[in-house]
Amino acid sequence: MFIRLLILASLLVTSIAQAIEVPSPLEQDRGKSRPLIIVARTPADSTLATLKTALDDPAIQQRFKDRNIVLYRIIGISGQRDGKDLETQSTMSLIRGLKPGMIIDDAKVFLIGKDGERKFEGKGVVDIEKLTALIDALPPSEKQAQAPAETATPGTPAKPVKPGKTVKALED
Repeated sequence: MFIRLLILASLLVTSIAQAIEVPSPLEQDRGKSRPLIIVARTPADSTLATLKTALDDPAIQQRFKDRNIVLYRIIGISGQRDGKDLETQSTMSLIRGLKPGMIIDDAKVFLIGKDGERKFEGKGVVDIEKLTALIDALPPSEKQAQAPAETATPGTPAKPVKPGKTVKALED
């Protein structure tokens, strides 16, 4: 009986340790770049294939670099950031943050601004010219958004920093 209880307790502790929330990879891009996220159900998705051929053009890649666009591809539960694989937990955290809904026929495309807000959400093939025009039309405050000075732990809001009082030197 004691052994069964011990096994149950170890399973519970292990499952809690695995359920720890992993921060979204979009947090590292906030204030630095604009994530373009393509979410597809399968690698054979026609929208994904069309966008991939368009994004392989060197002129479009240069436009992306000029506008600080980072490309995320999520296929099923596997994800990539600029061609480099993401961990499954990071990918799932990204999907939970996006809340893409049902993806049945066509892939969904999201553009996130430097400020972390959604600027565009579309389904199916998206015109790259339209996306770059949308980025160019953003207000200057979003174009020059800076990374947050302090990051709060997940679940707690960041507190504003108050200017400190001057402290007198101690006399010996």
